[in-house]
Amino acid sequence: MHPLALINADGIQRLFDISASLEPRAVAIQVALMTVLSMLTLVTFNILRPRHTTIYEPKTIYHEKDKPPPRASNSFLGWIPPLLHNHEPELLSKIGLDAVAFLRFLHLVRWLLTLTSLISCGVLIPIDFLYTLSTNQTQNDFFSAASIQHVQGNRLYAHIATSYAFTLLLVALTRHHWRNMSRLRNKWFRSPEYQRSFHARTLYISNIPHRRQSDIGLYKIFTNMQLPYKVTSVHIGRHVGKLPTLVERHDEAVRRLEAAVEKYNTHGGKRPTVVVGGFWKIGGKRKDAITYYASQVKHAEAAVAQYRARINIEHTENYGFATMESIPVAHAAALELRGQHPKGLTFKLAPNPKDIIWSNIRLSKSNKRVRRAIGFTLLFLFCLMSLVPLFPVASLANLDALAQTGWIPFLQTWINVSPITYSLVSGFLPPAISAAVGYFIPRLMRWLSKRMGAITHSSLDRLVIARYFAFLIISQLIIFTVLGVIFHSVLEIIEAIQREGVSVHTIVDNLDKLPARITRTYVDQSSFWLKWFPLQGFLIIFDLARLSELIWLSFRARVYGRTPRDIQEDSKPKVFDYGIQYSKLLFMTAVGILFAPLAPLVTLAAAIVFWLCSWIYKYQLVFMFVTRVESGGRAWNVVVNRILFSAMFMQVVLILTIALQVQFRSLQFLASIPPLIALLLFKHYLNRKFANDFEYYVPTRQRDLSRSVVHTEESDTAGGNKLEQRYCHPALQAELLKPMVHSRALPLLRRGYRSPNEDSRRALRDRVRSRGLGHESKSRSKMEKKARMEEQEEDDEALNGVVFTPVHEDQLEYDPELYKQERERDCDFDSEPSTAAPTSMQRRGRQSSKALPPLPPPDSSATPQQVHEYGDAGFRSDRREHASQELVPSPSTRRHHRDRRPSMTSTRSAAAPPPATPLSEYYDDSNRPAERQYRIHVRLADEDRNASFAPSQVQDDAHSNVHRPRRHRVSGGHDRHLGDRRPRRTSRNRDNAPI
Repeated sequence: MHPLALINADGIQRLFDISASLEPRAVAIQVALMTVLSMLTLVTFNILRPRHTTIYEPKTIYHEKDKPPPRASNSFLGWIPPLLHNHEPELLSKIGLDAVAFLRFLHLVRWLLTLTSLISCGVLIPIDFLYTLSTNQTQNDFFSAASIQHVQGNRLYAHIATSYAFTLLLVALTRHHWRNMSRLRNKWFRSPEYQRSFHARTLYISNIPHRRQSDIGLYKIFTNMQLPYKVTSVHIGRHVGKLPTLVERHDEAVRRLEAAVEKYNTHGGKRPTVVVGGFWKIGGKRKDAITYYASQVKHAEAAVAQYRARINIEHTENYGFATMESIPVAHAAALELRGQHPKGLTFKLAPNPKDIIWSNIRLSKSNKRVRRAIGFTLLFLFCLMSLVPLFPVASLANLDALAQTGWIPFLQTWINVSPITYSLVSGFLPPAISAAVGYFIPRLMRWLSKRMGAITHSSLDRLVIARYFAFLIISQLIIFTVLGVIFHSVLEIIEAIQREGVSVHTIVDNLDKLPARITRTYVDQSSFWLKWFPLQGFLIIFDLARLSELIWLSFRARVYGRTPRDIQEDSKPKVFDYGIQYSKLLFMTAVGILFAPLAPLVTLAAAIVFWLCSWIYKYQLVFMFVTRVESGGRAWNVVVNRILFSAMFMQVVLILTIALQVQFRSLQFLASIPPLIALLLFKHYLNRKFANDFEYYVPTRQRDLSRSVVHTEESDTAGGNKLEQRYCHPALQAELLKPMVHSRALPLLRRGYRSPNEDSRRALRDRVRSRGLGHESKSRSKMEKKARMEEQEEDDEALNGVVFTPVHEDQLEYDPELYKQERERDCDFDSEPSTAAPTSMQRRGRQSSKALPPLPPPDSSATPQQVHEYGDAGFRSDRREHASQELVPSPSTRRHHRDRRPSMTSTRSAAAPPPATPLSEYYDDSNRPAERQYRIHVRLADEDRNASFAPSQVQDDAHSNVHRPRRHRVSGGHDRHLGDRRPRRTSRNRDNAPI
């Protein structure tokens, strides 16, 4: 039979008549509307881009040293050539591995959906379309005819074959990209940037028992475990109490003061007010805003200085850090201790200090369990609350079915009178409501995950990816479908009751159709996703144009004014939110994969949107956004697992669809199972093949081992404990914000607000003038001139008792050089290989070889002092001296804080402290095993009950960050101490002897 004989001309005409009047018209209008809006937004972006560099291309001004973005011309489409000519090798050194991993994820999904849509649309749509026409189905539009909804018999093998082809594509593409990402990750481990980083050879130890919460106790943990890895320095976390809250309160008061001054300047001298007290500002007292916030700044600054002065550094926390002699040694130790919790301890690789969420790092196991229980309870309640916006979305998504019932008369009247406006509303409103709800959900998810105890920002991103993706799958694909099933079931039951009357038999017969109705609901909702994807594409382009940011900045500048701090923060590149962006794109991937064998048009729409995303996100990562802290593409494993889960979910839905179309024991049902099993085996293969090498740096070549920089105890403790400098709580040494105002606002402030010393200065000037009545003298003119100079200087520096920093108009934007210093990586600046002893792994090496030359210095043009002064972690060379002055102030400093307003930092010079004593002074490593075993059985020896080092027995040395053991008298007349060699206490250092 000729294929054309299968086509029913009357069926085609009826199909197009139905398609022209119902759901397809809404989809067509939505696609056309979003396309027009997207094109207009792109044109607007191309016009505004050359005029607003700080918004559209901030990285051309603010970038890391030796990492400038490619140059883009100011022409209409000048941003496209840099994206075409810069590929992964060029971008890796400019935007980092995290951004490259994000672009590689887009590349993987883009080609996966493209190839899948070509196969499914080229094979399944013709088969399903012809089969639907041949069966003379009534009330079918184009979307249902091009789906699996009415396909039965041998035609189902085409859908099964498509699932096989999709599985092969997924396995091939995923393995290819996993192998390349593993290679890039290993290359990142071997890069000079990572090899110089300090945190790469540092271990993070949590859940330390109270008796071990000291530097000595932490080091004794390692000695009792008898690890074949050498520890060069240790640092226990210090208890800071309410100091972080005080610092945040001070900085918030500074920002409010700056905003009040800017409002005062913007409104031409009208004094701003603030309502203090009351319930939601009801019943409170109205005060002058500048005076009130100035007093808040002064009190907060004094509180911070007082708290820092009396803080007890012997009060420690349950976490600590330990540095190893080299990076391979640290990774080997973390790999050996993974999954083991000796005495309840947990050992992990230490995160970058800038990546730590310090408010969560001190949480104990019990606190984390309680927080997680509360967090998951709130998450469950939030999932239930999400049903509230899903009900109107589900109703609007099934608006055609609701209109056909006739329950709401105005719907049918609306369709008859104005079908275009009806199609416009039914096509735009459901995805718009879904997108509006989706804007707030991930922010709430991030806040909830942070409250549940995430200790780093990068781990928080991975938690947001996992939990938000799970929430979207449950709410948008499962609950949304269940609501659609319930909606259609209730409609059909009511229609049956209206035809046949109320009876239990009628209700039971309709409930028997429930499994088949699930499949039909998935297919019916494909039109909703065909309207949802164009809206997502428009929102991505709208995010590129930054129109909302431009409008808000313009409105705020005209109504409230912009402080110099606001201008500086707005000019710097923003941090890219990987957690939210990954979650949104992963859900789009899941929808595109799910409908590949069911409704291929949805997969085609997803592929088009991902091609658009590849260009837009590449531009944003190259020119607009930066990574908070580079993690080396650590989120890749989490992302690939979600892609595999989406494929497994699609296989399960396809198996159930085929089982409901035919019998469970049919050949079609059995043939649909192997792809699911293949995906499970492939997931196991990925874990065995790439997991360990992706997380840990395991050198497989002697060349890599020989290039590893070896650190000694002397290098890590000379000039102060480098570990304590890196991992000291930021609140202990963070510089407080200083109010900044526009220079043009100072004269207005002088007229409206007088300094406390202004009256005394005027009285002095009057006395000078009165003494000179009747005879002019040179001394009087000198005294008047001096008084005027002091008055002008005081007015420029302090107004109403608060020190302001005037910022001129040409200095409003942030300093690019200062930004480069802030973005510098956390590096070891003394990373020269030691010639004293080889590393532990080199001692266990298979064959001795000549060591390769060390890695080149970070900047050959910079001196070691300059490099040490301007490091990535922001710790200046005199940081330890400032810390000692703030934590243990001298009597003169205390009098200074008591008599005068407390200053930001102390200016008292300190003598250079003696070098810290290395840890080798306290232990004998002759018993440390030299050969590495394949598996180390970790054990902790019990403490000697006759002698112990309690935290109360540990005192701090004013010049050293490493504790030394105090001699303890025990039974038998012997002295017990930590090592064989101990410092001798003499009369010279009896008062300040460290222990």
